[in-house]
Amino acid sequence: MSNQTAIKEFLLLGFGSLHGLRFFLFGIFLGIYVVTLLGNILILTVISSDHSLQTPMYFFLFNFSFLEIWYTTSIAPKMLQLLLSAPRAISFAACVAQFYFFGSMAVVECFLLAAMSYDRYLAICSPLRYSALMNIRTCVLFAGGSWLGGFLTPVATVTMTFQLPFCATYEIDHFFCDLAPVLKLACSDLETVEKTTFLMASFVTMVPFLLTIASYIYIVAAVLRIPSSSGKQRAFSTCSSHLIVVTLYYGTLGTVYAIPTATQTASLHKIFSLLYTVITPMINPIVYSLRNKDVKKATRRLLSNWVYTKI
Repeated sequence: MSNQTAIKEFLLLGFGSLHGLRFFLFGIFLGIYVVTLLGNILILTVISSDHSLQTPMYFFLFNFSFLEIWYTTSIAPKMLQLLLSAPRAISFAACVAQFYFFGSMAVVECFLLAAMSYDRYLAICSPLRYSALMNIRTCVLFAGGSWLGGFLTPVATVTMTFQLPFCATYEIDHFFCDLAPVLKLACSDLETVEKTTFLMASFVTMVPFLLTIASYIYIVAAVLRIPSSSGKQRAFSTCSSHLIVVTLYYGTLGTVYAIPTATQTASLHKIFSLLYTVITPMINPIVYSLRNKDVKKATRRLLSNWVYTKI
């Protein structure tokens, strides 16, 4: 039986036993989603309107904030809908689209974080050559390569996963179409899909992660050679926000995939998924706005100009 013709829709079970708290959870997650959107939109607005932030560092931050909006939007609206009326049907095409789009955004984030770490490496370890090496062309190539790679990488996994024959039950015990709960519905041998997915996921996560780690090893070594404590502090302050975001993202993502899927309960998998799909995207703009002096100054200038025009 061909699943493309037999399956019209899946049934997302959402948060299951927590359905009694759905209105409470709806309020919390709606608030988180709104804060995430507003925080990233603020960063986009500030960077695009302030000439002092037209640098490679903030070019990548602009791309990152734009990514975070769509990263969380691929999950949050459907999740909020589920909280009001779970379980909820999702069409086969919509499930494929959500699966693909979220996977793409996750890969783009890995690549962008690596590009941002390389930018900080050049700024601290090769300051005299920074302007020549990290020029507009290089920035566009890094950002464009991150987006292109992100949208191309999940194609094979998505195609192989949704061509599998599925069993009689089409209930996905999750709040979005994630890989593990979708594969649990398949009736055929999953060895090829799992091996392909593992190899591709390992490449798009471990390679950027190792490049990021290597960049920070060189950064730390360079900073430790700075004689003055104030110089060390200034150097660390330029990359501390990015380091926090890297730790949060890979920490939560690693927690999910370090534990074998077979040993994870559905509830545990949902909790881990909430960390990197909902919580982390909210924290990122807060980290970049509250810990970044340039962004705070630009935000104050923007608000002052806005208030001045309204008077």
